[in-house]
Amino acid sequence: MSSVSKGNAHISEVQYDWRAPDDYKTYRVNVPSSTRSNAPPSVATSHSVHRPAWPRLPRRRFVQQFGRYTNPDEDSALRRRQYVYHNGLYCLHVGSNRVSRFRNFTPQSFAASPELQSKARMFIRRELRVFEFLNVDASQSDNQVATRRARNAEFLLEYIVAILKTVDIRGSGGQAEEMLQEFLGRDHARLFLHELGAWLRSSYMSLENWDRAVQYPKTTG
Repeated sequence: MSSVSKGNAHISEVQYDWRAPDDYKTYRVNVPSSTRSNAPPSVATSHSVHRPAWPRLPRRRFVQQFGRYTNPDEDSALRRRQYVYHNGLYCLHVGSNRVSRFRNFTPQSFAASPELQSKARMFIRRELRVFEFLNVDASQSDNQVATRRARNAEFLLEYIVAILKTVDIRGSGGQAEEMLQEFLGRDHARLFLHELGAWLRSSYMSLENWDRAVQYPKTTG
């Protein structure tokens, strides 16, 4: 769940890691600007008695070996997504028409569509597992590292959904990219938003079907 300020389309804060109506954390969002330095993200304040400190998030690091997953198809899909980011591959554009059934969306239409929001969460949850600082290995299921990574991922999921509700991720101003780059790095943030936008525009509701259909430029070497 997130709290946003729509004045000038800026997100002022994101509320996440909800345990109860008055037990959650709040991330104060720095207003992006073209002159802002690459400072570390703000500290999240907690509304619970635990008040854990928000860790500084590593940037642009990938899983070298994925953890042990029960579903081998899921493991293969994650490796494919890792390959996409490692090689900077952007999926090919598909036009919006009756044949493709691709449809453009706006922040307003996204905010008004529970279906689009659910679809976005499905994609974001898997996509974020590509990054090492968010990946929970099966061997870490009971330790503090796993808990921290899970909370980091939950925060970023809510943060990205809040962005989608308020900012055009394909906007020429690059505001969405600016807001995400402090966590993923600029190149990866740009690629992430491109892939997410293509998925949301598509008619696919299953990641498996999307994986079979999405096309990328051929790589050489």
